[in-house]
Amino acid sequence: MTSRSFAPASRPGWLNSNGVQVRGFASTVLTCEALGVRALVQRVRSAHVDVITDVSSERVGEITTGVCVLVGVTHDDTEDHAVRLAAKVADLRIFADDEGVMNRSLLEVGGEALVVSQFTLYGDTGRGRRPGWSAAARPEQAEPLVDRFAEALGDRGVRVATGRFRTDMQVGLVNDGPCTLMLEI
Repeated sequence: MTSRSFAPASRPGWLNSNGVQVRGFASTVLTCEALGVRALVQRVRSAHVDVITDVSSERVGEITTGVCVLVGVTHDDTEDHAVRLAAKVADLRIFADDEGVMNRSLLEVGGEALVVSQFTLYGDTGRGRRPGWSAAARPEQAEPLVDRFAEALGDRGVRVATGRFRTDMQVGLVNDGPCTLMLEI
């Protein structure tokens, strides 16, 4: 894995002894390997995404048990980052085994994935009250990488539904747990 340098003072969270950024949300502790393609992964009982226009809405993706994955891309991300992140999501052990311990992966439970592009994962709220978006990749760069992420999940045997890039979307889900993790590759 290529390492990327970053200043801990410019990002929320802490660095552990391996240089891994660690963050906490509610009762879940999140770990991030390095700053790069980001995915906010939520374990769900069901999820759907609708594209909204001025006159109508259209359901473009829907899943049952699995994960809702919001994916953000930054400027130096590559196809390799997208593929590695998909492998991590597919193999992430966040589903309960027979004893109720999070010990099974999306693949092991036959779960599905709803993948939605989310440039706001790169919002910078360090200054002022309006987030800055300069860390988010331009749509021309981000769209093929989000598509490649979804394709790589499908290549691993996960049924994948997606949102529609560059549209106004509404995502609905039933969060299971809740279990929500931020991943970065």
